[in-house]
Amino acid sequence: MRTGQRGRVLVGSSRRSGDVTGDTPAPAAMRNEYAADLGLTEADLAADWHTQFDSWFADAVAFGLPEPNAMVVGTADPAGRPSGRTVLLKGYDPEGFVFFTNHLSRKGVEATANPYASLVFPWFPMQRQVVVAGSIVPVDQAVTESYFASRPRGSQVGAWASPQSQVVPDRAALEERYREVADRYADADAIPTPPHWGGLRVRPDSVEFWQGRAGRLHDRLRFRRLDAGDWIVERLAP
Repeated sequence: MRTGQRGRVLVGSSRRSGDVTGDTPAPAAMRNEYAADLGLTEADLAADWHTQFDSWFADAVAFGLPEPNAMVVGTADPAGRPSGRTVLLKGYDPEGFVFFTNHLSRKGVEATANPYASLVFPWFPMQRQVVVAGSIVPVDQAVTESYFASRPRGSQVGAWASPQSQVVPDRAALEERYREVADRYADADAIPTPPHWGGLRVRPDSVEFWQGRAGRLHDRLRFRRLDAGDWIVERLAP
C-alpha cells in the first residue's frame, strides 16, 4: 500500500483473486449448516409486520447480539447505481424505520434524488434476517432535534465537523475540524442541530422475515402492501 495524491491511498497486490494466505480458508469452502429444528410458518407470524418485527427485535436483544439495531441501508442514485452501508436503527413504529444521517452524505443525497431504500438486519448468529424495501420520507424537524439533543456531545461535534462521504486530505484535517467545532461550542450548554443533518423514515412496502433451515430450504415469509393499502403475507422460495 502506498500513498498517491493527497487524501488517496493506492493499494497494490500481486496476489491472484481467490488466493488465500496462511490458515485463511477459501470463501468457496466456507459453509455453515443451519439447524433442522428451526422454522417459520404462516401460523407463527403476528397479525402485522410491526408486531412481528417487535418480537424478533426483542429476541435479537435478548440473544445478546452486538448492536442488534445495526442494519445495512441500500440506496441508489437516479441512474440506478447502488450503494450500501451499515447504519443504526434509531426508532420504528407502524409507519416505518427511522435512522439519522448527514443529508449531504452519499446516502442522504441519494435518498433525496431517488427516495427508496432497502434495509437488511443480518442477525446471522440467530439464523435470521429481516429484509425491508420501501420509500424514504424525512421525519419532522422536532423529532430530529429531540434525537440530536440526546446524543453524546462528542457525536454532536462530529456531526458538525465531518463532511460525510467527501474526500478529505488526511486524518489530521478531520481532527482539526473537530477541534474547531469543539472550541466554537465550548461555552455552549447545548450544541444546535446542524441544518444538513436529520432523520429519515423508510416506509415499508414489504418486510420479509427470513429463517434459516437445513439444506438451504430457508423459510421466507413476506408482508407486502397492496395498492389499496392492505397487507398480504406471501411465502417466497429460498
